[in-house]
Amino acid sequence: MYNKKTTLALAGFVGLALSGIAGAADMHTQVIAATCMSCHGPGGNSVGAAPGIAGISQDRFVKAMQDYKTGKRPGTVMLKLAGGYTDAEIEAMGAYFATLK
Repeated sequence: MYNKKTTLALAGFVGLALSGIAGAADMHTQVIAATCMSCHGPGGNSVGAAPGIAGISQDRFVKAMQDYKTGKRPGTVMLKLAGGYTDAEIEAMGAYFATLK
């Protein structure tokens, strides 16, 4: 049975492989950002019901994640996910998604 870290790392690497991510973001940021892509689409470009997050401003991304994290913004899955990231990780993901098209 896999533990949570193994599952998240595997999901992250699969997301990276599927989205063709390369660039300035460090590997940790790429891995945690890739976990978002299972719902928000490869490279943050949604192909389903979840909104696309590629190109979203860092400020908007950070505000949304912080609002989920504190419970100010309603949600189901996002409440749990946002609570698992540090403020620094949220900032880094916001910067990363802002660079995507």
